[in-house]
Amino acid sequence: MGSHARHLRAVSCRVESLIGAALSHYTGPLLTEPTAQALLAAHKAGASVWTGSLDLGRSEGTASLHDEAWTWLGTPYPYPGKIKPRTIYAWDGEDFEPVSRFAGSLIKLVPTEWGVPTFEIDGIKMLPTSKESPLDDARRKVALVDPRGKVVLDTCGGLGYFAACCLDAGVAQIQSFEKNPDVLWLRTINPYSPDPDAAEASGRLHLQQGDVSERIASIADGSVDAILHDPPRFGIAGELYSQVFYNELARVIRRGGRLFHYTGSPNKLTTGRDVPTEVATRLGKAGFEAKLALDGVFATRR
Repeated sequence: MGSHARHLRAVSCRVESLIGAALSHYTGPLLTEPTAQALLAAHKAGASVWTGSLDLGRSEGTASLHDEAWTWLGTPYPYPGKIKPRTIYAWDGEDFEPVSRFAGSLIKLVPTEWGVPTFEIDGIKMLPTSKESPLDDARRKVALVDPRGKVVLDTCGGLGYFAACCLDAGVAQIQSFEKNPDVLWLRTINPYSPDPDAAEASGRLHLQQGDVSERIASIADGSVDAILHDPPRFGIAGELYSQVFYNELARVIRRGGRLFHYTGSPNKLTTGRDVPTEVATRLGKAGFEAKLALDGVFATRR
């Protein structure tokens, strides 16, 4: 834990927290197994430079290769040792360490074939990645609520992909909650999460650490135009699938406002439940017209 804490002293950013602590934004190189292998292969071949990406494919640059170290953006780094697959490494000031934490649960930023990472909690993948990048997946879902010019509630912010897509689409303002402080920490290292400095400076993204099932009581009636609800699975956060919570969603959204609720596609044979249909039924009771869409439920406030 101590080495990971050093990641967080790079550049100031503003993330409001219930405990009042600011997180810092990591700006150093990120290594994956393929990237490290390419870097080492270039050094072994006697090359003086290596060109590639050290921010998970967002951009490319050139590293200078020397006998004992390599230099990136003016900073020298030692050549990496053993790099494990399905792991992202960040510089902690002394060595490259996995971007993971254990505080009751193991939480880890995980590379994908698309470049855009997902994350896991105790080995359970939290975002779909089998058919497209999690960012492209988020973009399709965000398009359902048409966020341009709207005030959007993002109930469970995660890595911030819903927020990033809303910002790209011209959202007027997005209020985002994330309960897990370790997920907020992953956001400071993930180059595809919204830049907190830029988003806060524009006044369009307001990110808070907090449990939306509690915080929603402070949101005014009819004050949001659209809702994106991407909760953990039912077995972990059943309160975010409850009739009580759906009634609160109906209270804060204006009439005609759109909602997308991610449910995934749990296997009815193993779970014994049809979660998407249950969700649509409860949303209907709360005052929405709801139907199954994508891997969740799309609804409009009556």
